[in-house]
Amino acid sequence: MTLKTEDISLDLIRRAIKENQKDFLLEIVNELYPADIAEFMDDLTLDEAKYLYTLLDKEEAADVLMELEEDVRERFLESFSTQEIAREFIDNLDSDDAADLIAELPDERREEVLLHIEDRQQAQNIADLLVYPSNSAGGLMAKEFIKVNVNWYVVTCVREMRKQAEEVEEVYHVYVVNDDDVLVGLLSLKSLLIASPRAKVSELYIRDVVSIKAKQKGEEVASIMNKYDLVVLPVVDELGRLIGRITIDDVVDFIKEEAEKDYQMMSGMTQNIESGDKIWEITQGRLFWLVVALFGGIVGSRVISNYEDQISVYPEMAFFMPLIAAMGGNVGVQSSALIVKGLANNTITTGSILPKLWKEVSVGIINGLVCSGILLFYSFFFAPSLALSMTVSVALMTVILFASIFGTFVPLALDKLKIDPALATGPFITTSNDIVGLFIYFMIGRMMYGIFM
Repeated sequence: MTLKTEDISLDLIRRAIKENQKDFLLEIVNELYPADIAEFMDDLTLDEAKYLYTLLDKEEAADVLMELEEDVRERFLESFSTQEIAREFIDNLDSDDAADLIAELPDERREEVLLHIEDRQQAQNIADLLVYPSNSAGGLMAKEFIKVNVNWYVVTCVREMRKQAEEVEEVYHVYVVNDDDVLVGLLSLKSLLIASPRAKVSELYIRDVVSIKAKQKGEEVASIMNKYDLVVLPVVDELGRLIGRITIDDVVDFIKEEAEKDYQMMSGMTQNIESGDKIWEITQGRLFWLVVALFGGIVGSRVISNYEDQISVYPEMAFFMPLIAAMGGNVGVQSSALIVKGLANNTITTGSILPKLWKEVSVGIINGLVCSGILLFYSFFFAPSLALSMTVSVALMTVILFASIFGTFVPLALDKLKIDPALATGPFITTSNDIVGLFIYFMIGRMMYGIFM
């Protein structure tokens, strides 16, 4: 009976491990991709995961390791010695994945692992990558690639490419460099196949090549690869020398991680936390913005207390306080979310700030007129006085306009100060708009009631 992928379950794997059915487990893992195996291992106990892991061949085991959830992988690696990590894992990973793995280890274990790597060139490549920040082009690149010299003949190219290809898992492009190792172009595999063995690379290569410098941000890598529809991007140093390449799978992982960080910031969490983290770690990640929101609420209560006499005279004003605060927060988050998105995909530049601000003002005016018109219609029939109807309508219009401008300005200012603008879409913007919205409401209320009463 042939085992089908849909028949494989966590309970089935656990039972096979418990009964020591190695042949059956091998049949299971042969039906699964590394990502699928990692998904099951995430839910196994440490001993069960290690048992299953030992059945995998070394290359597949390395791929599975990189697919594990970060916190699971961290606990998993703690059960291995530094020598085992170097021999069993690092030796079977590309340099970029190996560098990412080592970067997750404590400093003392990191150095020990590097010392245990037998291939000193690989150890040097990994050490070079660890120098770069993880969110830079250098931190995303791999050192495995195929390059040829612009002065070589085709016959030399083919011979050298065969040697280099042994270390490269996927061959996307053949890069052409000069005698100083400066990237000058690309070489098509098709042109190599049809060219004469005595032809020179200088007669065949394509000079138009897009590259990126190692110190540039990961966001710029993603933007360039998206703009030019690239699956691989060469990385050069400040002198234009070829030092690595970035593949699309690494960029997708980077985008996913950045999106998760931004989502957590927008939700009011100051660091990357998972549901499986320790209680204190989760508390640390969530407490800061809760305290900020608490102080915001205290300030809001002080604003209300300053207008206590006004509320006691016109208690009906209290009916619409939650509405004014909520609408201000919603509009502010909408505006800031659009700006953060534009900053992330580079559609907003320095020259486009004023037009963007004016556009948000225009949108705010239209949205304010529509929403305040609906509220005026409602309050005209259900509010106890004309003064209240006019107050809440004018206040809502003003609050929406202010929130649109504030929600646009704050992420732009944070970006200018080199602070992640995703902060602007979280509790900061909603709390600020709540406070200012209530202040505007009562100020307008005082003026409007003076006119109509």
